[in-house]
Amino acid sequence: MDSVLHHRGRIGSRTLLLTTAAVPLTGWAVHAVALHKRFAATRKDPLTGLLRRDAYTARARRILARHGDSVTVVMVDADHFKQINDTAGHPGGDAVLAAFGARITAWAGPRAAAGRLGGDEFAVVLQLPAGRREQRLAQLVQMLHTPVTLDDGRTLKVAASVGAAAPDILGTRDLTGLQRAADTALYDGKHSGRAVLATPAHTTVPPINGRRAGRPGTAVWGRAA
Repeated sequence: MDSVLHHRGRIGSRTLLLTTAAVPLTGWAVHAVALHKRFAATRKDPLTGLLRRDAYTARARRILARHGDSVTVVMVDADHFKQINDTAGHPGGDAVLAAFGARITAWAGPRAAAGRLGGDEFAVVLQLPAGRREQRLAQLVQMLHTPVTLDDGRTLKVAASVGAAAPDILGTRDLTGLQRAADTALYDGKHSGRAVLATPAHTTVPPINGRRAGRPGTAVWGRAA
């Protein structure tokens, strides 16, 4: 009997030691998870859930370096966004941006780089080979032209202009050049209700401070604003 009690005592001591040791480890694990979530949150735009410019740029360049000619760079601008803010107020404008962010995320998938570059301007870099580009870009345009329902029940008609650029067409994997070409193509198809794929002619438009001529702002593509 004494041996049994002694054995049980040893088991109890070991359990206590393991439990005591596990407590700080568990605490550190919880702390590490919390830190990771906080770090991830700083990489994303709180309104749209898309990556901020720095995080987007880093991920986009990795995708381009890894997948090259099977990649497509996509630029998106909301159409008539100032008018939305004027008629529905800034809460209505925020609802449209949030809806666009969710739609772009769903369209691009988890392996893409999808970012909000500022205002109503978005960008996506994803694996999208030539054989699927037309269909998938048309799908994105359709998604972005679906009306947005506000919390008060009002429905807003929305639209977006979409331009795309591909390394296999333009012969470059430079993110700055591809984004600028996609942006120029977007401008060519502004308010047309269709996505425009950049050709080499779109690379000959001279930029101003790294932006397409006519595009407001001075942030250089591929760099943090």
